[in-house]
Amino acid sequence: MSEYTAKDFKKGQPRWCPGCGDHFFLASLHKAMAEIGVAPYDTAVISGIGCSSRLPYYVNTYAMQTVHGRAAAIATGAKVANQNLSIWQVSGDGDGLAIGGNHFIHAMRRNIDINIILLNNRIYGLTKGQYSPTSPRGFVSKSSPYGTVEDPFYPAELCFGARGHFFARSVATDAAPTVEILKAAHTHKGAAVCEIMQDCVIFNEGTHNDIYTKEGRAKNAIYLEQGKPMIFGENKEFGLIQEGFGLKVVKIGENGITEKDLLIHDAHCEDNTLQLKLALMDTKDGFPVALGVIRDVAAPTYDDAVNEQIEEIKAKKSYHNFTELLETNDTWEVK
Repeated sequence: MSEYTAKDFKKGQPRWCPGCGDHFFLASLHKAMAEIGVAPYDTAVISGIGCSSRLPYYVNTYAMQTVHGRAAAIATGAKVANQNLSIWQVSGDGDGLAIGGNHFIHAMRRNIDINIILLNNRIYGLTKGQYSPTSPRGFVSKSSPYGTVEDPFYPAELCFGARGHFFARSVATDAAPTVEILKAAHTHKGAAVCEIMQDCVIFNEGTHNDIYTKEGRAKNAIYLEQGKPMIFGENKEFGLIQEGFGLKVVKIGENGITEKDLLIHDAHCEDNTLQLKLALMDTKDGFPVALGVIRDVAAPTYDDAVNEQIEEIKAKKSYHNFTELLETNDTWEVK
């Protein structure tokens, strides 16, 4: 059992709008950190710029608010320099996927051992309501008064396309499952992305209406659990099966369908084909939104490889510090 409580990780008075999803997520992060049990002095929270990026001010750990879009780069350097740190990168959908998109995909590709929290409200809130890379086509905002003419990024698709090995999703208002995916991200060795669906109560309230309440999630979400059949619905009456190359919603008990016919969730499968299909499910297509750990596959990490390489090269050298370097090769005495 951990010696810490959520109170040990709390700091300051959050300055977010009342009802902002950041409040809900921060409470879950404090609780998750306490249950994980890593000491505050062995933890670092690193962010970019944006409403969500104020979060480092409210955790009693090492913390740093960096430059817009550069949180992943700073987090990568910190992890390589000190592998003992448990590093949490916090970014919004704009900070993380627009100006920070390049750093995001390379953190995935390298598989650096950091936890990447993507707080997705589909809007730029701090700069007063411009559309973001995750805003849907046709979205009306201050920077798109007639509706956007772009298709959005889907964070899971971007993560998988960049060879990501861990992806989980939760809703900010759904505390217990959020704590669980954060703990799973910490346990995973490598880049772990947690997409947190949340509203911006000022500029984009209701963007996740289908799943933002307990009642909505009961109807419109499926909680994926490793090794368990894919069942959902208010009375657990629906399930998912494979039909051709796609997925199909079925009602248990109709047309001879039983629980044995349903797909079993396997987050550890290296082939991400089915995992991506699950991550891209949407209520507008008649599917539930997938929540929980969707992908969790072991792979070598960048920080381990870099440090192992350094130790290997050092072992082959006849000098190990700057003084030895100066004294190892040819020397001259000036008189």
